[in-house]
Amino acid sequence: MNYTETTEWLFQQLPMFQSKGATAYKADLKGIHLLCNHLNSPQKYFKSIHIAGTNGKGSTSSMLASIFQEAGFKVGLYTSPHLKDYRERIKINGKKIGKDYVTNFVAENKEFFEQYKPSFFEMTTALAFDYFAHEKVDVAIIEAGLGGRLDSTNHIDPLLAIITNIGMDHKQYLGDTLAQIAYEKAGIIKSRIPVVIGEYTSETKPVFEQRAEEKLAELHYAQDKHFPHYDSDLKGNYQEKNIRTVLTAISILQKYFTIAKQDIVNGLKHVVHNTGLQGRWQELHKKPLVVCDVAHNVDGLRYVIDQIKEQTYKKLHIVLGFVKDKDLNEILPLFPVDAHYYFVCPNIERGLDAEELKLEANKIGLKGEKFNSVAEGYEKALALANEKDMIFVGGSTFVVAEIL
Repeated sequence: MNYTETTEWLFQQLPMFQSKGATAYKADLKGIHLLCNHLNSPQKYFKSIHIAGTNGKGSTSSMLASIFQEAGFKVGLYTSPHLKDYRERIKINGKKIGKDYVTNFVAENKEFFEQYKPSFFEMTTALAFDYFAHEKVDVAIIEAGLGGRLDSTNHIDPLLAIITNIGMDHKQYLGDTLAQIAYEKAGIIKSRIPVVIGEYTSETKPVFEQRAEEKLAELHYAQDKHFPHYDSDLKGNYQEKNIRTVLTAISILQKYFTIAKQDIVNGLKHVVHNTGLQGRWQELHKKPLVVCDVAHNVDGLRYVIDQIKEQTYKKLHIVLGFVKDKDLNEILPLFPVDAHYYFVCPNIERGLDAEELKLEANKIGLKGEKFNSVAEGYEKALALANEKDMIFVGGSTFVVAEIL
């Protein structure tokens, strides 16, 4: 099989949570244990940093990777989901894994996959571990997919664990209280491994403290720390919290790695260039101002909408789409009534029907039209907006992916 055939086989044979949802979610670590044993435990051959949390995982992971790159290290970066190309998930120093490596990995292990039927995410995690070990990275930044305790990435023994924050998302898998969700994320806290907590609340802090006490793990709360200001090419206001989390992490990791202050300065300034990160308050056009953001839950969208309100524009156009498992009763009231909406459905199985979204939005006064595709809605917004207007595209990673 060539690369295209290989990825098509992967998407068809292995259930992929991002497109299918619940039928692809496996709440145990048996699959990744089997896979890694089959591959001779590649995760044991590189140093790692493990990152979980409801929001900010991708930005935090990419900032850390960028700083390590600026300090001269060979850095593996494993993130999800991808926007355009499957290989975005697995990078070394910003360069995507080679097509040949993916093709050969699947060909060599296809019989095993067919016999044991791992999930798409289990297979991809194992591929990342195998690649990072083969390429002898100095350190790998590993972002959890969903939760933490039972996530496939939780098969590593990292130098440091990071939990960015806890919010209400994926409630059907992780629980419907902040404490329950915190318990799942806190599952990445391991024996005597230091932990950075980006943000905590009165509900989540006791959960972290109990798990850390059980594991004799040292807790560091980033939100209680003060650092000088650093500029970043990631322009969302919410990035200030992620930067504080990253700086707290670096202060601990300097025990293992030599990282100068200038490496931090350069790393934070060049995150997009060094890692290829997209979809975080990303400006696509100036006149009209066009911004996209992959925020897709209440907490993430609240920050983004607050930043939209800070912008200067004559008229606001919002191209909006979601996946089916989002609580529209919580999310839609965040959006401004004085905008014109272009309701769309991302082109995946989990995509929420645009007509259904429009009907729910209309109930609370959000007015606009529905479109047959994301591209059609976006093109209409571009056609109607003048130079002094603003267009925002979001609601789902998959909506953003279709316009990039």
